[in-house]
Amino acid sequence: MKQHMHKTEKSNFCLLLAIGLFSCLFLLSPLSGSHHAYAQDASESAEPSSAEEGPSGEDAPSKEATSSANLGPSGLPIPRFVSLKPARVNIRVGPGRDYAVSWLYTKSGLPVEIIQEYDNWRRIRDADGTEGWVYQSLLAGKRTAIVAPWERGKADNVIDLYASASDTSRVVARAEAGVIATIRECTGQWCQLETQGTRGWIRQGKIWGAYPDEVFD
Repeated sequence: MKQHMHKTEKSNFCLLLAIGLFSCLFLLSPLSGSHHAYAQDASESAEPSSAEEGPSGEDAPSKEATSSANLGPSGLPIPRFVSLKPARVNIRVGPGRDYAVSWLYTKSGLPVEIIQEYDNWRRIRDADGTEGWVYQSLLAGKRTAIVAPWERGKADNVIDLYASASDTSRVVARAEAGVIATIRECTGQWCQLETQGTRGWIRQGKIWGAYPDEVFD
């Protein structure tokens, strides 16, 4: 678990569409300034009070995901992928509001993996391996993915998206490593992604946000 850490640069990732459209997506920003003061402000705006606590909003997982994973206290599989619901989410070092905030995420729809449950709190892990606790109502069952995050920073980090689930089909878009997209469906080998109004198919092993061989629609 990473605590009291700071990233000095914002991460910006770009989608290069085949039609020539260029669009940048903001992913993650660090805590800045005085850590404890900023964490308190973020807590008030990012987490619900006891009167605002509601259902998690997590959708039921696919049968394939349920049968291949252990079930947590909620009856849902552990681990499982979800996404961040609001644009500001505090990540704490423990399952409760008395624990310090270690990270502030500022990207709605960011995919994360739930790896543990405790009461109404979920321990999550992001694509970089950072772990922490978040209140369940700040998570959504909407499935999203990051395109090849392990390729970020490399010279040749653009991935083709195809018109159908085949390498021989037409390329409809090109996505730079790190682009966030909604997953429409996965076949176990391919996933259809949608972002900026464009849909395309990508090899399942080239995204973070779906397990190998996982099938859902």
